[in-house]
Amino acid sequence: MGTEVYGASVNAGELEAETRYDRLAGGADDGEDVIQIEASYGISSSFSLGIQAEFEKEPGAARKAEELGVEAIWALGRAGGFDIALYGEYEIVFDGTDEIETKLLLQHRRGPFDLRLNLIAAKELDSSERVELGYAFSADYEVFDEIRLGVQGFGELGGFDRFLPRAEHFIGPVAKFEIEALGPEVELEAGYLFALGAARDDTKGQLRIGLEFEF
Repeated sequence: MGTEVYGASVNAGELEAETRYDRLAGGADDGEDVIQIEASYGISSSFSLGIQAEFEKEPGAARKAEELGVEAIWALGRAGGFDIALYGEYEIVFDGTDEIETKLLLQHRRGPFDLRLNLIAAKELDSSERVELGYAFSADYEVFDEIRLGVQGFGELGGFDRFLPRAEHFIGPVAKFEIEALGPEVELEAGYLFALGAARDDTKGQLRIGLEFEF
């Protein structure tokens, strides 16, 4: 939970603030949720810096701060019809080992169509821990003015020593709505992702709601 599908472009001077709420539905983990708060600023047309925090809650327990991360995106340019960027984050984990995460961001936009793919590598700062690989993707289409419909998914790919094991995956429909009459540009995102693979051992799916402001 808490995974965002990033685009591969950076807008100089643009401040973005986002909050995301993800909640598991059904199964042993029913009701577990995460609130993510993130802010980023485009320092140039190719580089942005940001900060994000996650707050988790398990059923019957109080909400607690899980991690605080500092992140950066470096837009590399365009090749083969795709915008390409690199993402890096240092995560301070409050009740565990700190972690470093990197992502290769790919984005293809053509008219009303927007395709995004994030290839993820993450490692806890413990020499005994292996690199964990994953992915996140989205594909959506502007069906009406300021309304986009599509599909979104994310999951685990294992590690370099054991690639593509039985793992957790989520995929499902998503809708995005843009509102420009409030001053800053506002985007509301809502979706429901169905659990696949090992994720079905603990839950049936995941509700995702996001709210983003661009200044």
